[in-house]
Order: sequence, then C-alpha cells, then structure tokens
Amino acid sequence: MEKQIETRPFVDGRYIEPDERRTFIDVEPASGRELALVANAGPQTVAHAIAAAREAADNGPWPRMSAEARANALNRMADAIEKHARELGTLEARDVGKPVSECVNHDVARAARNLRFFAAAAQSWTQEASFGDAKFLGTDLHLLNVTARPPLGVGAIIIPWNSPLMLATWNLGPCLATGNTCVLKPSELAPLTCIALGEMAAEAKLPPGVLNVVPGLADTGSALVTHPDVDAIAFTGGVATGRSVMARAAESLKRVMLELGGKSPNLVFADADLKRAASGVARSIFRSQGQSCVAGSRLLVESQVADRFLGMLLEEVGRLRIGDPLDEKTDYGPLISAAHRERVHSFVAEAAAEGAEILTGGKAPEHPAEGFYYLPTILDRLTPRSRVLSDEVFGPVLTVERFDEEDDAVALANASRYGLAAYLWTSKIERALRVADRLKTAMVWVNSFFLRDLRTPFGGARLSGLGRQGGRYSLEFWTEPKLVCMTWGEEK
Repeated sequence: MEKQIETRPFVDGRYIEPDERRTFIDVEPASGRELALVANAGPQTVAHAIAAAREAADNGPWPRMSAEARANALNRMADAIEKHARELGTLEARDVGKPVSECVNHDVARAARNLRFFAAAAQSWTQEASFGDAKFLGTDLHLLNVTARPPLGVGAIIIPWNSPLMLATWNLGPCLATGNTCVLKPSELAPLTCIALGEMAAEAKLPPGVLNVVPGLADTGSALVTHPDVDAIAFTGGVATGRSVMARAAESLKRVMLELGGKSPNLVFADADLKRAASGVARSIFRSQGQSCVAGSRLLVESQVADRFLGMLLEEVGRLRIGDPLDEKTDYGPLISAAHRERVHSFVAEAAAEGAEILTGGKAPEHPAEGFYYLPTILDRLTPRSRVLSDEVFGPVLTVERFDEEDDAVALANASRYGLAAYLWTSKIERALRVADRLKTAMVWVNSFFLRDLRTPFGGARLSGLGRQGGRYSLEFWTEPKLVCMTWGEEK
C-alpha cells in the first residue's frame, strides 16, 4: 500500500491541523492532475509556529547544546534523508517535474550533504581571541578580547519550487548548526518534500520547535516576514518578491539574505574545446528544464566558430530524452505549471514575431501530450532590444549572440541587470583569468558548469541578490558577533 503523502504543517515537533482549516491544490506537472490537497497555513498557524521556534530558542536545549551535540542531531537527520532517499526523490520528481534520477542522485544526496557539511563546519567555527594592553590610555591594564558567535534566534527560511529539498537544507544546515531555530515556508507549487522534512527531524529526535514547516500561499509568507519574533530571513526566489521581503523586513531591521534571479552567459571562445563546451552549455540551460537561477540562458559565441558550434549544440539537444519524470531514463521533464509554460512561450512567441529564428523547439511536444512539457528551445538572430535577451525566462530557452573580439564578449555579458554567474569556455588560462576579472558577476566557472565546493561563497551581484551563502559566509549570517573584553592589572 502506498504511503499517504503528508500535507500538514509541522509545528513544535509534530504535524498539526492548521488553525484556519484552509487548503490549496498541489498539481503534478507531468500529468496536470491533482497530486495533493495541502493544508494552507495562515497567519494564526504561522504565529503558532513562530511561538514554538521562539520558545525553543529562548528556553529550549538547542542553542545551549554544544556544537558537537547539534552536529550529531543534524547528522541523524541526514541519515534519515538518506534512508528515505528513494521515497523523497520520487516525491520531488512528482511534485517538481524533474527527472527522478536527478532528484535522487543529486537533490536528495545534496540535501544530506548540506546538513553534514554545516554540522561539521559549525564545530570548527571557534571563538576568536586577541591580547592587548591599554597603555595608550596611560594604564598598565592588559586586555583579552574574545569574539563569541551566539545564534541570532529565530530564522525564517522561504524557498522556491525548483529544488525544494536541496535549497531548504542549504539554508537549514547553517541556521540550525549554529544554534538557531527556524520556520520554513516552501513554495505552494512544490511543498511536499519540505513538509516531509518534519518527519526527518522527528526521526532524528530534534527538540520540539527547532524546525517548523508552514506550507501556504502569499499571506503565509507575509505573516512570516513581518512577525516581530523573527530575527533573520533567508529568501530564495524572484526579484520582485525579494524587494518586497527586504522592504517589509526593514520595518523591524531584520537581517536579510536574498538569493534572486539570474541571466547567466556562456562565453564560448574559438580556442575552446567545442565538444566539451557544447555539452556544458546544453547542460547549463536544459538541466531541470532551465528552471534554475544559475541556468546559462545566454550563449555568446565567437563568430568564426558560431555555426559549427551551434551544429554541435543541436546534436546535444537531440540526445535529450523527454518523458515521464519517474522513468529512470528521462533526462528532461515538464515545466512546473501551465501558467509558467504560458509565460515561457510568451517570450519565444514575442521574439519570433520580432524576427528571431527558432533553431529548435519553441512549442510543446506532441508526446507526452499530458502535463506542462515545453521543448528545449534555441533562439538565434534576435533583435538587440528583444525582451528575452534581458529578462529572466526561468525556462528551457537559450538565446544566441555572436562576438568578434574579447572586449565585445565582455560588453555583451555585462549588458544585464543580473550578476549571478557566468561560464567561460576557453583553452587559454590567461584569457580565463582576464575575462573573469572583468565580468560583473559574483561567480564564474571556467570550462565547467556549476561545480560546487560548499566552502566557497554562493550568491549574486546587482539584481541577483544580497549576501553570500556557503562555508563561513553562511555561519556569519546566522550568528551575531559579540565582543567580551576582560582586563587585569592595575590602573595608574
């Protein structure tokens, strides 16, 4: 018998019925049919969850445990995730539409890795100490300055629908490892694996109130962001919502981390290994159906190899296996919703009306006929002012632009309001370093796509975000540096 999908909020260590008794429908992208009827946590339930987190932060054992004890608990939670990997991966594939192989082998595996990484990192996040004296004040006093790193208190974590389990643990890991408690709000479009994290927390015996999960719509997020007992907010999502979160948080000066959108370029130079570049470019835009903030949605290719490279790229696209996300052989699934597919197509239709050439795709496939599928799409010969060149599509649409000189490539790459990532394809290390230095992005990958070392900073410049995650950057965000100055000796 198939296990029933949990759809209720997880508050104070258990699943509860929301105070408001409201629900919303979660739709399966591959079929277009109802997957689950999910409890819609309104302001009362959010307040209940925040109160539980506040009590756990102020009076519970979690912040007062040693970093090692918290690490042990988070490692148990990672164990639970790995134990249920197939179940969680299948649920995420059904809820998001990503291929189950990607969900199990990458997203679920990375979720466990996130918790283990930050559990270990927080244990080495030691206090800083320095010795000095106060002779400049005319005394013989000696000073010992200790900088402690206590937790902030209660964190609000709001994540999108494209990689819910991975993004939730990417934020939960440092938040909880440093002694904070939290309330997690998943997207209403794909909330189910985040709700299941409550079960993982209970299995790991996290104290009640440490992790709370509130599925819901816009008013759920608003109630979370504006509540006076929330000390910090980590938000991942779109620019417009990020601006709203920042404005609402400013009213009470909450600490805010924003990871927003992107319009990341792939710069392919004539000296590159073109076969490797074609494979990397295809993966950068069509993995997860292009529904990723780091998607390489702009192809800037040196003119002298452009036609040859596009031929190789089209061969890569032709090898993608489009189908049921639950089929292990599938490489490419549906988009998240009917509305999102319509939005993606509106960019393509507008560009085509302006004279763009559709090299491949540009429509829904004949098969599968159900669900929200949209073919991998490449657009060439665009007008310079085309909206698809400047706005984030968040879908499987790659635009093509050509350049003749390195300076032209840099200028095209920087002609964006976003500044998240860029991908350089070149055999010349001097060029790679030179161009990377000139790009107005926060992250640059050379001859690779999105290889992650969790110790390094992740985040965006310009409209792509505020703050950095990863390693010590995450630990710094979730802690408050506190100076303790001790003196000894005699005053004159």
